[in-house]
Amino acid sequence: MSFEVLRDAVRGRVLLPGDEAFDGAARPWNVTVTQPVAAVVEAADAADVAAVVTHAARAGVPAVAQPTGHAAAGGISEAILLRTGRLDGIEIDAGQRIAKVGAGAQWGAVQAAAGAHGLTALAGSNPVVGVTGYTLGGGLSWFGRKYGWASDAVRAFDIVDATGAAARVTAEDDPELFWALRGGGGDFAVVTGMEFDLFPAPGLFGGRVMWPGARTAEVFELFQRLTSDAPAELSVWFHRFQFPDAPPMVALDAAYLGDLEAGRESLAALDAIGGAITDTRGALAAADLGAITAEPTDPSPSLSRAELLTALDDAVVKTVLEGPVAPLVDIQIRHLGGALAVTRPDGGACGPVAEPYLLYLLGLGLPHLVDAVEGRRREIVDALGGSISGRKPYTFLTPEETAASAFDAATLARLGEIKRARDPQGVIRANYPVLG
Repeated sequence: MSFEVLRDAVRGRVLLPGDEAFDGAARPWNVTVTQPVAAVVEAADAADVAAVVTHAARAGVPAVAQPTGHAAAGGISEAILLRTGRLDGIEIDAGQRIAKVGAGAQWGAVQAAAGAHGLTALAGSNPVVGVTGYTLGGGLSWFGRKYGWASDAVRAFDIVDATGAAARVTAEDDPELFWALRGGGGDFAVVTGMEFDLFPAPGLFGGRVMWPGARTAEVFELFQRLTSDAPAELSVWFHRFQFPDAPPMVALDAAYLGDLEAGRESLAALDAIGGAITDTRGALAAADLGAITAEPTDPSPSLSRAELLTALDDAVVKTVLEGPVAPLVDIQIRHLGGALAVTRPDGGACGPVAEPYLLYLLGLGLPHLVDAVEGRRREIVDALGGSISGRKPYTFLTPEETAASAFDAATLARLGEIKRARDPQGVIRANYPVLG
């Protein structure tokens, strides 16, 4: 079946191989990933999404929804790439503390809208990450230690199912699909909108303090002390940085949600380590959450890997503190725990994470660096041995991994049953399908 008919079926733009703008439209935010898709449709509304899914079912090809492509994994040749970035509406009900957003909304815009009412969502560290993909994979927020996974804050999804029919999914109306969509990925339906809880933001204190690499041992020891008994309102990340053409550096990033003075006091111990290169700690607006890490907001070539750490034991200390960072640019450890570790009877598919820390390794995905970056990642992971659990959050999977790395056997089997029941022909395809 020709994809040309899509031009008459949708209001949005349809791009096919050979069209001038096709290559750019098919390229994800992570430009190291290639996507040789059969067509790109930039949906104008939910009706366009339904038309694309219906066409995909008739043509026998998968439809892959991708607002931005931050977590693109490749492996979607001959698919219809469904861009939902234009579905970016945001409504805030301050009285009920609820946000209603379209599938293309990004976290920076949501935080700005919520922050105007003294509220926050469970946003991540980058303001241009799409709310939908992040949440479908669980969503690890700066405020997760206080409130849990972003996916567990969802009240309802607006979807288009594998037959092209629109529906609203809640715990009451469709509990199995609702469970799967909250952390199980986007393999079950195309989400066109979400409704989720917002939380009070009486204050936000945070920022980054960076020191010369010679201070690494001191900074890591402080990180261990801070996170051993940190309140749920506080999240702290440790970094060893090796930026191109720069000396080694070490940093702590932190965010405290609550009283500003309490936040300032919780991070006062950082002042004991002298020689800081930069110190951006201060009061932040909810909309400025992304300023803490100042991550790239333009498409970038990156190679990453994440592992959940069972403890900061001797193997972790030795591996993280000794040896070079390069050819990576960042060896990072995030403190987890708190509400993220709590089993919720009404929770979604991602479930609790018992591991107290997450290791994140980041390198540039430039052609001349790829082999060295991948080699260094393997070297670090191999050295950690039993200090890593083997499981990892869905949204931190690499293109080489599968959904089986994110879920235990029982959860994966349940997700597979839902997929077979809701989409037996495999019309809808996620970055990491729950079925092989």
